[in-house]
Amino acid sequence: MVLTTPARAGSPTAGRTARTPVVCYLLIALSALVLLAGPAGGLNPAYGSGPARACAEQRYEHRWGAVPAELLGGRPLTADRLSSLTPATPGCALPPTPSKIPELSVLTSLFVHAGWLHLVGNLLFLFVFGPAVEARLGRIRFLTGYLAIGYLATYGYAVAEAHTADGLRALVGASGAIAGVLGAYLRLWPRARVTVLVPVLLFLPLRFPAWLVLGLWFALQWWSVSSGGGGVAYLVHVIGFVTGWLFAWAARPAGDTLGAPSRTGVAQ
Repeated sequence: MVLTTPARAGSPTAGRTARTPVVCYLLIALSALVLLAGPAGGLNPAYGSGPARACAEQRYEHRWGAVPAELLGGRPLTADRLSSLTPATPGCALPPTPSKIPELSVLTSLFVHAGWLHLVGNLLFLFVFGPAVEARLGRIRFLTGYLAIGYLATYGYAVAEAHTADGLRALVGASGAIAGVLGAYLRLWPRARVTVLVPVLLFLPLRFPAWLVLGLWFALQWWSVSSGGGGVAYLVHVIGFVTGWLFAWAARPAGDTLGAPSRTGVAQ
């Protein structure tokens, strides 16, 4: 995993990046609060522990996550279709959710994560790349793009998985929208220098251009799609990244020059 800090000093937008990235921080805080309140956070005693909590997590994800078959069919899954899914624990039946609105489930799914590692793995990228992109595009453009990319990536995945076993499984997490932030960053600062801490070299810091670091990340996601990476919706990352790259090109403020040099900080 590569982690970077956004452009600050030396960037043509250094003055704007000094502003507090309100949207990024709100997205991070809301996602953390949702995890704390839900069963995956492990801190809410209402969901129990052990098998009871595992069952509650599966039910929670199907209630608030985006299910491809529901998105394309326009209605929640019936009890018969839900019964075909493998339960998280023996006897854990998934009840139907007739009040669920599939179109809104895409929005809620962006704030639901499957655990702390899932949350941190996603939001760390948003924390280090998002502020610079938010400053460059503006808060309204950034938030609009973040949500729109999340929707496009989720629906794109739903179309691709409509006739597979994954078409009935809930998709949760903000990785599609955050991949869009990475794509936008690459479009706006392809020549930014990223300091990377390489574990195999005893965390020796090395500097690489953003196009190489994020390009390799994208290539890994693409390879994972073709190799069928178990349990992770890598296609969402691919769609989100490409859409974010295009969005940054189309939504940048008038007169803004793409590809301006910038500096970045520490990565892992």
